[in-house]
This record gives sequence, structure tokens and C-alpha cells, in this order.
Amino acid sequence: MEHIHHAHLPRNDYGKLIAMIMLFCLLAISGYALQHTISCFLLSWIIAYLLDPLVVNAERRGIKRNYSLGLLYVLLGVLTVFFMTFIVPALTISWNTFVRDLPTYIMKIKQMAQEWKALLPDRYGSDEIQWLIDKASGNIDTAAEKVGLRVYNFGTRIFFNLFNIILSPILVFFMLYYKKTVIETVTSWLPDGRRALILGIAHEVDSSIGGYLRGQVAVSIIVAVLSTVALLVLGIPHPFFCGIFAGAASVLPFIGVIIATLPALFFAWFKVQTTALLGQTIMAFAVIYFIEGYIIKPLVFKESMNLNPLVTIIMVMALGETLGFWGILLALPIASAIKITWGHFVRGDFTPR
Repeated sequence: MEHIHHAHLPRNDYGKLIAMIMLFCLLAISGYALQHTISCFLLSWIIAYLLDPLVVNAERRGIKRNYSLGLLYVLLGVLTVFFMTFIVPALTISWNTFVRDLPTYIMKIKQMAQEWKALLPDRYGSDEIQWLIDKASGNIDTAAEKVGLRVYNFGTRIFFNLFNIILSPILVFFMLYYKKTVIETVTSWLPDGRRALILGIAHEVDSSIGGYLRGQVAVSIIVAVLSTVALLVLGIPHPFFCGIFAGAASVLPFIGVIIATLPALFFAWFKVQTTALLGQTIMAFAVIYFIEGYIIKPLVFKESMNLNPLVTIIMVMALGETLGFWGILLALPIASAIKITWGHFVRGDFTPR
């Protein structure tokens, strides 16, 4: 009588699996404990990644890397002086005005809730509905306290991250200076049989991610500037705050357009409480995002990553929840890298021949 032997993992494979799980947990714990250091490193890496083409173009023109880095930092220094002299004061004034007007906005929300409560017909004034209205009205104070606390935490976080802002230029310099050395060292670690394949995939990923990051930064800046100008023309309060928010929201695929309009609509409503200004605000953002979608992006994004919309949304949600802002920003590049690598795997490029 034949015995059927079931396949089991050898003991050493179980050990490798357990070791991988423990290593993953250790990396997760380390990442949480060193979140500010990782945030500073990611910020520096993205800045270096965006600036590297300028240094490469300078080298192609015969300028040594040391001199090109020096010229780049002189240019950045001039831009920093301009930013600190003109942009920062305007942003500070806008932020202080927003914090000062926040209690007024909260009081108006409570007043509107009371007015809606008074307009409720008697036939709908059952005990259950009345309880829901009272509960919602009572939660406004709690929401106000949470908003105030978040505003304070946001300001505290900005102050704490000033250290990262100061340290980042130093890290960026060394990342750009030692770029070739790091690439050569990592390349030497690759197995000879797979070196050409891995380097080819790396070049594809670099082209896709580099084009996306540089294009997205350009798009966000253009959207922020156009939104700020439009809101200044319309006379909506806190135009700089709303413009920067619109530029940051443009990073989100599909839903970024909707989210970007919410602060502007909020402030427009509380200024005049008429549908005319709301319609003008919606029309302004519609024109801006039409220009962004049909003029700016086709020019900036020369190579599309061609990602599935469902995969894009899932990656943004998952990485955004685990890594916050950096997860949202890097979700599409990571998805693109996975897609490129998986394509080579499906074609059998990793199979020994």
C-alpha cells in the first residue's frame, strides 16, 4: 500500500520565514521610533532626486560636479532669500489671520445649526430627530476643541521640523556629491548574472519615478499659484492657505480636485453666504483643473505610468494610512516600480537560461 507524503517546508525554511517576519516587525518598530529622522531623509532624497538633473546637465556642459553643486547652492540661496523675504511673511500673516478667525467660524457653524433646527417642520420634530439635532449641535463644541488642538499641533510640528529643514540641505549636498560612488558600490554588490537585468529595470524605474516626481512638483506649484491668484481676485479670505492646500491636494489622483475646492468654498460661504460667490469659486477651480488636466499635465508628464485606477486608489489609501504624507506622495512611484518589475518577471526575464 502506497504512502502519500505531504510536502512540508523544511525546518530551515520555517526559520527563514520567522526571521523575515521578525525583521519586518523590527523595521516597522524602528520606522515608528525614527519617524522624524526618516522624514528628514525622505525629504532630502526627494529634493536631491529633483535637483540631480540640473547637476547632470551642468556636467555635460563640462562643469565639474563640485563647481556645479556650488553654483546650484548659490542659486538656491538666492531663491531662499527671496522666499524668506516675501513669501514667508505673507504666509505667516495668512496663518495668523486664520487662527484669529477660527472661533468666529465655529460660532457661525453653531448659529447655522440653530437656524436649521428652528426651520425644521413640526411634523419632523419627533423625539428621535430632535435628539439627533441636539447631539450634533452639542458635538460642535467638541469638534471646535479638536480643531484648535490640531491647529496647535500643526504649528508645533512645523516648529519641530525646522531642524529637518535646516539639516536637509546638508544631506542633499552629500547625496548629490556621493551619488556616483553609491551607485558604483551598489552595482558591485549585484550578482554578475543578473547585473545587466537589474540595472535595466533600475533605469526604467528611475525614468518613470523621476518623471513623475519632477512633473508632480511642477504641477502642484502651478496649481497653487493659479488658485491663489484666482482667490485673490475673487476676494475670498485666506487665499494663500487655500492655494497651498489646492497645490498639495493635486497630488491625490481623482479625488484631489474635489478636496482642493473645499477650503475655498468654506471661506467663500462664510464671507457672504450667497450662492453667487460659491458658483464663481467652483467655476474658477474648474478652469484651473481643466488647464491642469488638458494642458499642463500632457506637457509635464511626457511618459505616463499607465497605472490601473483601482490599483492607484488602493496604493494611495494603504500607503497614506501607514506612512502619512510621504505614503501619498510615493504611492504612485512605488506602484510604478512594482509594475515594471512584475512585467519583467512575467516575461520570464528572471528565469535562468
